[in-house]
Amino acid sequence: MPAYVPLSTYRLQLSADFGFDEAAELAPYLKSLGISHLYTSPVLKARAGSAHGYDIVDHTTLNPEYGGQEAFDRLVGALREAGIGLIIDFVPNHMGVGHADNTWWLDVLEWGQTSPYAASFDIDWEGLPYRHPGVLLPILGSPYGEALEKGEIELKYDAREGSFSAWYFDHRLPISPHRYSEILNTVVTAAEAADGTPGRALLELAARNAGPGTPSRDEAPAFKTALAGIDGAAAVIERGLAAYRPSHQTGVATLHRLLERQHYRVAFWRVAVAAINYRRFFDINDLAGLRVEDPGTFVIIHELVAKLAAEGRLQGLRIDHIDGLWDPRSYARRLQHLLRRVRQSATPFYVVVEKILADGEQMPPLPGVAGTTGYEWLNVLSRVLVDAGGLAPLERLWGEIAGTDRNFRATLEQSKRQVLDTILASEFGVLTSLLARIAAGHYSTRDHTIDRLRAALELFIVEFPIYRTYVTAAGATAQDRATIKRAIAAARARWQGPDPEIFDFLHDALTLDLVGKGRSGYSKSRVRRFALKVQQFTGPVMAKALEDTAFYRHARLLALNEVGGNPEASALGADEFHGRMAERVKQFRDGLTATATHDTKRGEDARVRILALSELPDEWAAAVAAWQRQNASLVERSADSRRPSAVHEYMLYQTLLGAWPLAGPDDGLAGRMVQYAIKAAREGKVETSWISPNPDYEASLERFVRRMLDRQQSAAFLESFAALAGRVALVGALNSLVQLALKATMPGVPDFYQGTELWDLSLVDPDNRRPVDFKARSAALATLDATPDWAGLARHWPDGRIKLALTRHLLGLRNAYPGVFRGGAYHPLEVSGEDRDHVLAFARSEGRNAVIVAVGCRLAPMTDHGRRWPALSWNAALTLKGFSGPRDLLNAGRPLPGDAIPGGTIPVSRLFENIPVALLAAIPKSAR
Repeated sequence: MPAYVPLSTYRLQLSADFGFDEAAELAPYLKSLGISHLYTSPVLKARAGSAHGYDIVDHTTLNPEYGGQEAFDRLVGALREAGIGLIIDFVPNHMGVGHADNTWWLDVLEWGQTSPYAASFDIDWEGLPYRHPGVLLPILGSPYGEALEKGEIELKYDAREGSFSAWYFDHRLPISPHRYSEILNTVVTAAEAADGTPGRALLELAARNAGPGTPSRDEAPAFKTALAGIDGAAAVIERGLAAYRPSHQTGVATLHRLLERQHYRVAFWRVAVAAINYRRFFDINDLAGLRVEDPGTFVIIHELVAKLAAEGRLQGLRIDHIDGLWDPRSYARRLQHLLRRVRQSATPFYVVVEKILADGEQMPPLPGVAGTTGYEWLNVLSRVLVDAGGLAPLERLWGEIAGTDRNFRATLEQSKRQVLDTILASEFGVLTSLLARIAAGHYSTRDHTIDRLRAALELFIVEFPIYRTYVTAAGATAQDRATIKRAIAAARARWQGPDPEIFDFLHDALTLDLVGKGRSGYSKSRVRRFALKVQQFTGPVMAKALEDTAFYRHARLLALNEVGGNPEASALGADEFHGRMAERVKQFRDGLTATATHDTKRGEDARVRILALSELPDEWAAAVAAWQRQNASLVERSADSRRPSAVHEYMLYQTLLGAWPLAGPDDGLAGRMVQYAIKAAREGKVETSWISPNPDYEASLERFVRRMLDRQQSAAFLESFAALAGRVALVGALNSLVQLALKATMPGVPDFYQGTELWDLSLVDPDNRRPVDFKARSAALATLDATPDWAGLARHWPDGRIKLALTRHLLGLRNAYPGVFRGGAYHPLEVSGEDRDHVLAFARSEGRNAVIVAVGCRLAPMTDHGRRWPALSWNAALTLKGFSGPRDLLNAGRPLPGDAIPGGTIPVSRLFENIPVALLAAIPKSAR
């Protein structure tokens, strides 16, 4: 691992309340913790009041709400003083639009296709059946006609700028200057102006600019200046604007005619489901897709980050939603070329990408990309910790609760079809129409009707197993061909029609074989556009169907319902884990390893608690049955409904187990659980949804949660729940330390999400973006000795300091042995004895240095069903063949008698005296 690659990263979520100066204050704490690089959420100017920073409105300016340039300079200075690098989250895929603070978008609305920024947005100008091509803006909270009649859309004049805009609350809709003469004539007439008044000057200005296409874009600034300079004009215009208001006899019709002649179409927000002609980020209307493949757009949006990199104030980038781009490979290549040029260095710049890989999917070769942000490794760690023996009983219990034997594949298919029919229907319709035009352009395929093509494309997407392929204008790779071929074959096998050859056509369109060597007659530009647009579409379909729908319908074991995960995943044995680590050393070893992010479905310690249910399936099943009886009176029933549903009730028990405070329920727990419950129900899209909320169901759900957590109404339930929660919390804490040790020592760069150095029992966002008490963490760190008292920390494990101590120890280890962890070799180690399947061990080595790691797995049997931190008893031994001179790195480097024991073995009970983690320094015998 080259020196420019971080040894560790610490993710901070910035906000108006926690900006650059607050981040700078953390530099000493992060240094004491051992972090090598701070990794922040986006730092560029976002929409005013943004809660997350991903709705960028200006890529050339640092976010003023975070303190702007001066505060950013202070952050960089504080990090330099602490010896910490800086990585920022960068958003090239989309911008925040729809309000009054994105000058690019406003210019496009004002000037349409003649705007210099029109090429920056992915807009299908001819995609809607309107007389004047325009952008559909689904921003209205009610149907367009109602909004007009209520006066919610209002024409206003800005006297300072000399400009007209329609406003819908805080949405600004610039009026085309080509319509200013029409407006001036209307308002002056309405204001009854006479000769010699400002009204006459307005009419004269209107007459000079009354021709078609007048004023031009170049002439418009002077026209607006002249308009703003007419004395008394503002008062006349303000009086005359009454002609565009509902109070005027023809006001609604007059405003409607004006709006119909703009470069946009204002619409009810629900219209976006069926008709929208700009690419969005997933289904979010006010995040418009950028065409970063446009050379001018690429240069402008990277101008500031390139400058920061050239000045040495930035050491890395995390690229948000790489799969949303037209051509990720080309983007990655251009990005590295730009950064090397401005830095005048041949050394690659550290770049990781947010990329969801399905299990077994190979990372595509993106030039200069070190790897992903680590979701695939999060799920590997979960599968190492899950108990294979408990999955079958949990599956049976889930079947009894769900009342169906339908597998997850069927749930995912149903979710995909629902997404295609609703929230992404308009984008799917655009692709279908494009495919139909391609087919109609050649005699051999003109009989493929649009309905049949839609059905075939839908079946292909349903069977498509990953987020996207990476076909470029040059064609498809062997890996992409294999993926497309499998999905086409699966779709063809299910086809009920008499025309299976339609899939040959679809295959050749997706791979670009339709316009390849020796093929002619099809429009190359259309085929390429279709193939590459499909790739931008399959990712949002998978994300919305899998992560944001199916994950909230299938609840066998919620800990496996994680970004990049599979709810039906099996446990991962030691041999398979070692195999994956060996492969990672060879490829993309410099990517991040995450256990929590701003997008994970639950906190890392909440997740491992839920994983522990696989170790306690019988206890869990008995407890759930008891809780269902105890809470039966809280369930609201009617002839045809149960509120909450049995599925939601079961999900709530698992979620509550993960979030249960170690000291018992606090005042905020009920509110957090209500927030989670409603979000989960809406995401699942069965009883309620974001598009069509069901207030009655949601109200019943909230009542159930609050009554369930009310000691006056549910004392017996809370007592029973607390008993199992305490047991699971103990096993979860042990699992957490194991997860932490593996994350920090396996190949890759460990990433720590803000605040997770203590127990992280958060839920899905926005719960996981709550403010972090860094003062408490800093104070706790100050109480820890350089060589921690592990036994004492274990006795007081609920306070979380044992996790904090291990975090600092592991980071210190990485800093002390950078060569070992920056690309050192990986060696599986043998474990013998009756409990060998409960131990995972490996070594990392480089030159004369080696670090040996051993952890315990599936630890519930070792806790003896108690609630106290156990003195773990093991019948297993670790073999140190190939290594000598072992020293205990958790205990001041004290020697261990590895060589004195026959075969070089060490009893695991000697290693796991206080915690189920052992870290040893040793010398590889090959280095002697």
